[in-house]
Amino acid sequence: MTKSCILNTLAGLALLISSCNSTSKDSPKKVAGKLSFDSIIGIKYYEVKRRFSTGLSFNELGFQQEPTWIIQFKSQDTILAYSPQKKRMQSFFLHYDHGEVYNFAKEWFKIKKISKDSMVFQRLHLKGKEISKDIRSDVNITWYAEDYIKKVLKTTPAALQRPTKADTLYIRKLAEKSNRNPDNRDSAFAGRQPVEFRPLSKMIKVKKISTVDKLNGRTESYDYLFPRYRMDIVKAYDDFGYEFSAVVDEKGKIHLGSFRVDFPENYEPRKKTLEAIIDVYLQNLLQVIPGKTLGIPHSSEINIIVAGRKNGE
Repeated sequence: MTKSCILNTLAGLALLISSCNSTSKDSPKKVAGKLSFDSIIGIKYYEVKRRFSTGLSFNELGFQQEPTWIIQFKSQDTILAYSPQKKRMQSFFLHYDHGEVYNFAKEWFKIKKISKDSMVFQRLHLKGKEISKDIRSDVNITWYAEDYIKKVLKTTPAALQRPTKADTLYIRKLAEKSNRNPDNRDSAFAGRQPVEFRPLSKMIKVKKISTVDKLNGRTESYDYLFPRYRMDIVKAYDDFGYEFSAVVDEKGKIHLGSFRVDFPENYEPRKKTLEAIIDVYLQNLLQVIPGKTLGIPHSSEINIIVAGRKNGE
């Protein structure tokens, strides 16, 4: 082998070794097993996308993944996150668990990509010490740096956070299915803007009940996923109190859903009573505005607590 051939071979081997050892600029670097955040400390990032593995912001239940976070790495173990309640950036300890899994602000994330322009995290749900393998951990979050949004993309975080055309097409498909079966609980899905009841008479009062309980993991999304309403009727035919579910279709018609009875023989009489309450009182005393998602009306399931008072004022 000639000297030039040997040199060419050595050069080729060096290039091959170099390419094998090189890493993507987006691959997080590690120091003593932990990711290094030195290159991005001080950069403010806006969450611009939060998607399921389908690439959509919505699932079949009507649950919407909404991008809301603003974060900034302050140091290797401290992260700042914007608090809408306090209207300022708050400091949180960045806890390292294992691999690329970290915790801050009571949330778990797997950090999949880091660069000065963008980051990608997988949001995780833990049950005990195990990562849930269901939809609760099937969420990818994309962040863009403030300068990247302004100077390169020349847009705003709000514009990037909007639902996509694919989201709209998906919701239209779900709505068409639900509207073909207006009284079917299985094809109904949660309205991002829940059903609204507007009293047409002083005989009835309606209150939407919040079910948020952050200590037990019930976030604001529960209020549109499982909407509950308290209705009080005066001058009723008799005193009564019932709780039941109902499907409200795209036209605002209320269809009786499920309800509880102590004995099977009471099912049909209770069903007739509840249907009468819906037809006589609720449909006549209320303007019923159906649930909507992305402005599209569709069937959605709600829960109702209704109380009647014969002599009430």
